[in-house]
Amino acid sequence: MCRLRQGFSMSHVAPEPEHGWRVGTAPGIFPTVSHGIALFRRPLDFLNSLPGHGDLVEIRLGPQRAWMVCHPELVHRMLKDTRTFDKGGPQYDRLRILMGDGVVTCRHAEHRQQRRLLQPDFRPSRVDDHMSLMGAEAESVCRDWRAGQTVDVSAAMMDFTTAVVSRVLFSDSLDAATTAQVRHSLAAIVRGLFVRTIVPVGALFRVPTPANRRYRRAVHSVHAIVDAAIAERRQGAPRDDLLGTLLEATRADGAQEPITEQAVHDHLVSLLLTGSESPSMCLASVFSLLAEHPEVERRLHEEVDDVLAGRQRPGPGDLPRLVYTRAVVTETLRHSPPGWLFTRTTTRETEFAGHRLPRGATVLYSPYLLHHDPGSFPDADRFLPERWLPGRTADEHHGALIPFAAGSRKCIGDVFSMAEMTVALATIAHRWRLRHLPGPVERPRPGATLGPRSLGMVCEPRTRVPVGTPPRASSLAPRTAATPRTHESRRAGDSGVDDA
Repeated sequence: MCRLRQGFSMSHVAPEPEHGWRVGTAPGIFPTVSHGIALFRRPLDFLNSLPGHGDLVEIRLGPQRAWMVCHPELVHRMLKDTRTFDKGGPQYDRLRILMGDGVVTCRHAEHRQQRRLLQPDFRPSRVDDHMSLMGAEAESVCRDWRAGQTVDVSAAMMDFTTAVVSRVLFSDSLDAATTAQVRHSLAAIVRGLFVRTIVPVGALFRVPTPANRRYRRAVHSVHAIVDAAIAERRQGAPRDDLLGTLLEATRADGAQEPITEQAVHDHLVSLLLTGSESPSMCLASVFSLLAEHPEVERRLHEEVDDVLAGRQRPGPGDLPRLVYTRAVVTETLRHSPPGWLFTRTTTRETEFAGHRLPRGATVLYSPYLLHHDPGSFPDADRFLPERWLPGRTADEHHGALIPFAAGSRKCIGDVFSMAEMTVALATIAHRWRLRHLPGPVERPRPGATLGPRSLGMVCEPRTRVPVGTPPRASSLAPRTAATPRTHESRRAGDSGVDDA
């Protein structure tokens, strides 16, 4: 962990608490009444402005007070104390309407039982079982690409992740048209969810505007798809998938109380949405970053070609050998974490960072903010997968890396997601190099995750690079002030669904 920062002085900031935590109010460049607007319009600028004003900073979200936690040690303290800092706040108030009380959104009291039910389907041996379908779906998504073709990489990665998670949840119950319907529904949901989080005024979203109607239709569509899959399974043969696990749990066996039909529905909706959106955004970010960092791309291709050795996709035994490929994914999760802003709510009055928080207070934390703290990550804005190679990681500097959260609510699918993204990257990069289109790339609007939402890139067939080929000299040179556009200037922040 980085050391606590001291010595901050501004007239509007509270005195230094005895434990050294700095408590402040939001910066003057974002007036109090416009914190929600600033978070919506300039989310990354707003976040990056906060640490200079304290380790715990008070902001306003609409009419509500909230506190942003800006120090990694404080964030870990909060995430490990789930009795005091429970899933809640405006984000989870909205998510529960969407997802019900599944493993992602449930309260502390219900979480342990729900996690125990689902955990066996995400243990490492089960992840190995899914390697074949991950590789097959990655092959499928790029099989029909052609040299010189412009592809929507964001949509392609969403097709991939939706196909994978739907097969894990429902076997082959969702056809291509239904999978596409899920993807289109998610586009409306992630946009509407972010607005509902930062402007938590329910009356605004009951007005029948086109955007509100699109959001409600999208939510209804996802729920209808899940209900149809459940109904179809009940009329068919049992299957060895997560839906089968949940349906089995509805029948009492004397060992534990059966779960309800609503619980089956809520778990499936939660895992379908979170399992599609976040990894797809990370993969889209990977390919965007690779196109801007030729040396990283060269090293990735060299490793993939060596490990696959002419095969079309990796198998379970290849994952430990894809060291640099995994480092690329990890650095992308640091540089552009799909889940970038989360809320918690206090279940009791508590002292936190030398400040007394009332019961029901909204507390926020941002993986993006922590991941870009130069005190934890030198050259934080640079994309450097070498940070994560064996022997290079210093634990004391990287406690701030929390792409899957931490504590008992750490994402239940973290191992699965890392395997899925590593397999997809290796499979696609073995065949294709993706290049940005000429000119600036449009900044994506905020949604439920951070990442490019409509990333058009040009396909180039891979020319195999012999192992040991010298790197190109300019590949990892830092950008200068004269660089016309940077990766950060083209990306906007979103808000995400975090840990299960």
